Amino acid sequence: MSLLKTALHEKTFVCVMEFVPKPSAERFAAMQAIMARGHLCGWPMTVAIGDRVGSPLDMSPLDALASFSSPVPALPHFSGKDRERHHLLAQLQRMDADGLDQLLLLTGDRLPGHQPGQRPVRYLESVAALQIARQACPHWLLGAALNPFKYCEEEGGAQYFKAEKKLAAGADFLTLQLGFDASKHQEAQAWMNRQPNPKPLLACLMSLTHGRAAMLDHVAGVTVSPSMRDMLEAEAAVSKAYAQARSVDRLALQVIGVKLMGYAGVHLSGIHELKQLLALEERLEHWQAQLHSLEQWAPAWAASWQVHGLPAVVFHPPAASWRQGESKVSASSTEKARYHLLHAFHALLFSRNNWLSKAFGWAVRQPLWASAPGARVLHGVERAVKRPLLGCDTCGRCRLEDTLYICPETCPKGLANGPCGGTSLNRCEFGDRECIHSVKYRTAKAVRQTAVLTERLIPCIEVQTRHRSSWPAWFAAQAPQRLKACSKPRTQPES
Repeated sequence: MSLLKTALHEKTFVCVMEFVPKPSAERFAAMQAIMARGHLCGWPMTVAIGDRVGSPLDMSPLDALASFSSPVPALPHFSGKDRERHHLLAQLQRMDADGLDQLLLLTGDRLPGHQPGQRPVRYLESVAALQIARQACPHWLLGAALNPFKYCEEEGGAQYFKAEKKLAAGADFLTLQLGFDASKHQEAQAWMNRQPNPKPLLACLMSLTHGRAAMLDHVAGVTVSPSMRDMLEAEAAVSKAYAQARSVDRLALQVIGVKLMGYAGVHLSGIHELKQLLALEERLEHWQAQLHSLEQWAPAWAASWQVHGLPAVVFHPPAASWRQGESKVSASSTEKARYHLLHAFHALLFSRNNWLSKAFGWAVRQPLWASAPGARVLHGVERAVKRPLLGCDTCGRCRLEDTLYICPETCPKGLANGPCGGTSLNRCEFGDRECIHSVKYRTAKAVRQTAVLTERLIPCIEVQTRHRSSWPAWFAAQAPQRLKACSKPRTQPES
């Protein structure tokens, strides 16, 4: 059993050290020195090896793992950006040959240079990737991500809905994306505790300085509020050493805080040298001797974000402060009318059980459309009808019934199961639109169909089905199989 699997199974607090592989002998030697220590404050350590953090040309996690001078316990990542099913299966096969049996599956952030309107870049999203990996490797330790640091109801609610799908698809643990809002850490742990079969949570943490806050401007889905920036700037104005010491102290307090909240471990980012680890350990030992409960911890955490002469730091953006469980937003009359109109049209033409639907199904399954010229004509007709109305890219397996008639192909990443972690106040990571999954959330809530967003696990679109009509397959003798996360339907939005 791997170190991480053992720690999670035995409920031993664990430290996962993030490593972004670069072709640098110094970086590998520094992480090797960190991992040679084996523990942080007695907590076991493993290394998480990032995948395509910068670009598709980055060193792969498995090549990076092979580049260490001696073996290290590792959690490789798999990023779905610019990837298809066969890429994941190839990595699983190679890992199995190398004796590796744990993987963190991520959709991945925006591919550098990818602009909407250009050639589509396909993202193998995490829910589908989990289904593939769990089927291929039933006994592996599989993880996925959750970003609870959302401050609009639509994007936050959709994050938790998708996380339910990830658990149903086979995730053994979830690791949070980077965040500093302790109330959101508590929120995520409380949400997990309410699940029918709770899984371990890991918190991704980093020591935050003014310089790092500026760097995080370019990392999708990370929230650093104006008041946080003001405080960090005030620290930096005192001295670099003072600001660094304060940031390490806050990181130590944050580690202790999430441990007291019930987290299974931490995913530590931004520690690149052994001296950084030792500095953190010194502050951890200092605070562990004093703080034994969340009630003792909270004042120390609040004080670590205070600077004389500045107002109290708030961790949410000025425009929004939603917390999980709050239910205030509603779909517009246009959004509701659109859903009801398309739902009625779908029931009329695609239900497979009324005379019109049966006639249409018979027509599109005629041998004529199976020929190459006929298939091109049918594809052209479907695209001409659906693209202006829905933004359809004729993926060959229509998923509109499972996405409340909002086409997944209108998401720049083509995500069908829910949002990525990169949204900000309902805006898409690409910045040019509202996230379609926020629209889906509002619509589902308004028409009492939130169960659609949690129970229907939508498989990935296979390469060979793209750019052909979906109609003949839809009317095949057996309706497309729909996988569900749980047997008990939910038609009411959570309050």
